[in-house]
Amino acid sequence: MCPIWRLLVLLSLLSVPSALHKQPWCGLAKAHRDSKPALARIIAQGLMKHNAEGRIQNLRLMDSLNASGQMAPGMVGWLISGMSLQHQQESSANITNIQLDYGGIRMSFHKEWFSANILLEFDIDLRLPFNNKIIKTHACMNLTVEFWLEKDEFGRRHLVIGSCSVEPSSIYTTVLTEDISPKMKHFLRNFRGNLAKVIPHLVESQVCPLISEILRQLDVKLLKSLMEQASAHKLNQL
Repeated sequence: MCPIWRLLVLLSLLSVPSALHKQPWCGLAKAHRDSKPALARIIAQGLMKHNAEGRIQNLRLMDSLNASGQMAPGMVGWLISGMSLQHQQESSANITNIQLDYGGIRMSFHKEWFSANILLEFDIDLRLPFNNKIIKTHACMNLTVEFWLEKDEFGRRHLVIGSCSVEPSSIYTTVLTEDISPKMKHFLRNFRGNLAKVIPHLVESQVCPLISEILRQLDVKLLKSLMEQASAHKLNQL
């Protein structure tokens, strides 16, 4: 690479922090300043600005389980049909202790295609009217979003946002509460299976639009600079 070109690349990388300062989330608390690419930090800052964790925590999980029709027939008969309206209203499944790994966002790049992988985990506090105990379940999963730069008929690049989804193989749930009766264990086995079907769509409905909004606010030239920076970062790790 000729010295002039090296200088141009260096100047473009040095200009990234000033470009980021102009973004709408410039007043946020800084994301983890480690060796992660700048684009990962931008996504983290945007998710913090839009309160992604709060949005997930406010999901009406029990309503979604009931409305989706995903609950097993035996589970519906025992948990819902046999209850009075008051008991149904006393049942709840609340998301708590949510942790979205802002500092652990992993980026993958290939030419002008890139993806972000985000880990999130939380607890689910299940309360049933015939059991005063709160049953706590832990869930974790990875969400992956793909996006790339594409040229139009005039040769101008624009951002295309592809799939954004929770990886089915990454979903894991476990019951944290001990001393559970055999009947409750059977119920919780069904409950965990239905969580794995419902939760991904709920998480995607909250996080994916936020990521799309964050990325669409970025200038294409800035994205190119960030990709060059990420490539340089990858080479330095070899």
